[in-house]
Amino acid sequence: MSIHYDDATQSDLPAIVAIYNQIIPSRLATADLEPVSVASRQAWFEQFDPKTRPIWLMKDHDKIAGWVSLESFYGRPAYYKTTEISIYIDEHYRHQGLGQHALDFVFSQLKALDIDTLVAFVFHHNTPSQGLFKKNGFETWGHLPDVALMDGQRRSLDILGRHF
Repeated sequence: MSIHYDDATQSDLPAIVAIYNQIIPSRLATADLEPVSVASRQAWFEQFDPKTRPIWLMKDHDKIAGWVSLESFYGRPAYYKTTEISIYIDEHYRHQGLGQHALDFVFSQLKALDIDTLVAFVFHHNTPSQGLFKKNGFETWGHLPDVALMDGQRRSLDILGRHF
């Protein structure tokens, strides 16, 4: 496996949505309860800019193995140097170290993007993601108890953060 990163383009949105939809049934990484459509994610996708708020595709040769995004945090000018990071990996590539690979890549890009703080919204019960981020120096900056209701069960959300 040889992973490289490319800026996502409009034509990649169906693949981005497909990978996102793969994780919904696990109830680990998103509060969406049903698959989302490409059309419903169009406005979200248009908010990204490769120069400031990128979505990168993780590619194994020409196959999309996942994606990582840096999204504006809270939408106010004073938060410009802070972004929310999201990582989604295709089910055929999970448990192969791509989460760490993605973080290493993102960390190497932060200075050029003028970003000095990352936050991640991670369900408290998502042990793999909690471990990945904490292993990389993220700390729990917030805990929102029982804010999500999924399949009749209350779930808590943690806000993990790191300054660079």
